[in-house]
Amino acid sequence: MLRRNLLHARRYPSMTISTVAMPVLMLLLFVGVFGGALGTGIGGASYIGSYVDYVAPGIILMAATSGSVATAVSVSVDMTEGIVNRFRTMAISRSSVLTGHVIGGVIQTMVSIALVVGVALLMGFRPTAGPLDWLGAFGLLLAMTFAMTWLAAAFGLVSKGPESASNAPMPLMFLPMLGSGFVPPERMPGAVRWFAEHQPFTPIIETLRGLLMGTPLVGGTGALALGWCALIALIGFLWARRAFSRAVAR
Repeated sequence: MLRRNLLHARRYPSMTISTVAMPVLMLLLFVGVFGGALGTGIGGASYIGSYVDYVAPGIILMAATSGSVATAVSVSVDMTEGIVNRFRTMAISRSSVLTGHVIGGVIQTMVSIALVVGVALLMGFRPTAGPLDWLGAFGLLLAMTFAMTWLAAAFGLVSKGPESASNAPMPLMFLPMLGSGFVPPERMPGAVRWFAEHQPFTPIIETLRGLLMGTPLVGGTGALALGWCALIALIGFLWARRAFSRAVAR
């Protein structure tokens, strides 16, 4: 199932390219167009270096969330085109169908994240992370990608078709914008600030920024980030398993 998923991604790369294009375009827009004004608004070079150093971790996380679209679409295509019924007649484990999609989606998304990091470096992103910090950042992104991919698989299973499946993860892609991805929450108005401080992506962004840029982590930010990843993964896994069991039982 994993080999099949990766072969599909190689033969039809348009979905993978589109999921990479979104965070890259956001990086070009917010650094190249709005970077000067936003950087001055949050304190300029005195904040942590330059605005690209502040915004890059948030956009890298957006790459992890945007990769979930491809998984949702591929799962929905399998469920609507009848291939799962064919799999039911073969001597394979039912769980391997979803597992192949999830592992393949994680691999594709991590490649996309590496490309986004490369673009950020070309645009002036200068992380101060050491080898252990990079390892921690990789582990955090892997955990987040794994969680989002399981959630995307659930979206694909409950969607009526590939078109609705491609739209279902969209709100999650833009949650980093309503966190600390682009501006500090303390610069936001009251209700928006409360939401930004308490939504799942803010501690993940702050932990990633702390690992890459050496900014201080407040309290148990790292543990909170991993806790959110574990919770999202658990919700996605249980939801996907239940939806898949219902689908193959029809």
